Amino acid sequence: MKKKTLILLGLIASTAIFGCSSSDSPTEEEEIIEEVEENEEGTEDDNNENSGGLNAEVSPAENFDLSTWNLSIPEDEGDGTAVTVTVAQINNNYENSKYFYTAEDGGMVFKCPVAGYKTSENTSYTRVEFREMLRGTNTGISTQGVNKNNWVFGSAPAADISAAAGYDGEMSATLAVNYVTTTGDSGQVGRVIVGQIHANDDEPIRIYYRKLPENNLGSIYFAHEPRDGYGDEQWYELIGSRSSSASNPEDGIALNEKFSYKIRVVNNTMVVTILREGKDNVVKTISMANSGYDQGGQYMYFKAGVYNQNNTGNDEDYVQATFYELEKSHTIN
Repeated sequence: MKKKTLILLGLIASTAIFGCSSSDSPTEEEEIIEEVEENEEGTEDDNNENSGGLNAEVSPAENFDLSTWNLSIPEDEGDGTAVTVTVAQINNNYENSKYFYTAEDGGMVFKCPVAGYKTSENTSYTRVEFREMLRGTNTGISTQGVNKNNWVFGSAPAADISAAAGYDGEMSATLAVNYVTTTGDSGQVGRVIVGQIHANDDEPIRIYYRKLPENNLGSIYFAHEPRDGYGDEQWYELIGSRSSSASNPEDGIALNEKFSYKIRVVNNTMVVTILREGKDNVVKTISMANSGYDQGGQYMYFKAGVYNQNNTGNDEDYVQATFYELEKSHTIN
């Protein structure tokens, strides 16, 4: 059985990141874009192979390396908030027929209804979503803070880089969105978040898939949320439009169609890539230099799964996605 491997590698920092450059040298963003394009050349043609080694007869943890993820599901923890399935529980062959299980093709299914318990009072929506836990099963390390459970951007103070589990990061996923909500307010219907970077209180990135009920194809876009006091939230459309009245996107993604996304952060630069078989990659690079995440005390963690962005639909309406690959890496001190 082939097992998808989560990677935590010590990468060698290059002069493109830390070195000095002359005015004739490529900028940090240009270096990163060039490397992304070189590394991803031909990736579209490989997407069909992602499910080849998955076993439909085993739990998700036996197909994927889930040793540094916990999972939120919208059931009652006993205190009115959502249940957290621990790293240890997930890796003890955990499945839940309503929310999280292995599909007939071996993929890892995340399914989340509109109605259900939420992770906190500050959250408006339900989710069935992984939260990165670099501490693994070492519960002696706090989940929050600049510590060995979380990572920081390479632009963070040196003390934070030393204290964290790693710095900078990349997460890649291959998935198909199987279903999105079809009921509820027009501003919320059809939306789901399938990947994030979360900080203390804000989200440097949230990747959305959205398909409106009258359309056959869906759009992909992302939000970048600076820290409070560092500017307004920024929106970037990658495929189609995020508008609630958008027409069918010409180059959109259908339900059950596989695609891949990749999020890469180096210092204050973030590169987001969407990959599809037989089509050109869609790449967007943004600078986070003025977003406040290079200040002390800011810690990061990846999230992946389905974060339902509709709380106005019918209770039984839902979102669902099946993941065929999920990998991440960080630079380790």
